[in-house]
Amino acid sequence: MHAHRKGRARRSPTTHQDRRTVLSGFLFGCGIAASVIDLFIFHLALHWHHFYDLSTTSVALVSDGFFHAFGWFITVWGLFLLADARRRGSISWTRWAGAVTVGVGFFQLFDGIVNHKLLRIHQIRYEVDLLPYDTVWIGSALILLVIGAAILWRSSRRRDVRATAGSDRQPGATETTGAAETTGAAETTGAAETPGTTGTPGTTGN
Repeated sequence: MHAHRKGRARRSPTTHQDRRTVLSGFLFGCGIAASVIDLFIFHLALHWHHFYDLSTTSVALVSDGFFHAFGWFITVWGLFLLADARRRGSISWTRWAGAVTVGVGFFQLFDGIVNHKLLRIHQIRYEVDLLPYDTVWIGSALILLVIGAAILWRSSRRRDVRATAGSDRQPGATETTGAAETTGAAETTGAAETPGTTGTPGTTGN
């Protein structure tokens, strides 16, 4: 039981580091989806919609400003978490990239279902048939979620395999070190006993 607790204590820093890495990637992905993909492309470049389209144009532009600020806030938050994780230890960039992909897909799915269909505060585009737009929007979000989750799952499996292999090699290394220490101790003892044994007959002869 005590050994199990010690094992959990040894694993906790690595687990905490991994969670911090994944969280930073997730927040960064959500922020990029909000501030770059949605706002810059669909709001500013294409002018397809605003964040809140149920009022006047002025209100819509103000809502875009708040939405822009929120998007960049979570983007910078994710980068700060990433910098802190790098300061604490090594980063698994594969897991971080998987978390970013999940973040992009999650935000896009949330926007497509909650904002577009449940709250209806805006649509992807107006005066067109929304079915193909909604299908592409939500379908691509689901694809991104599946790809990101697969990356995280595969990288987690590889990490567990490496950890198991490392724990299997530790007893052998300990035994080798113990044998080397025993041999060194035996040689040291033999070397210490040799002068004393040689000098004894000389003393008796006197």
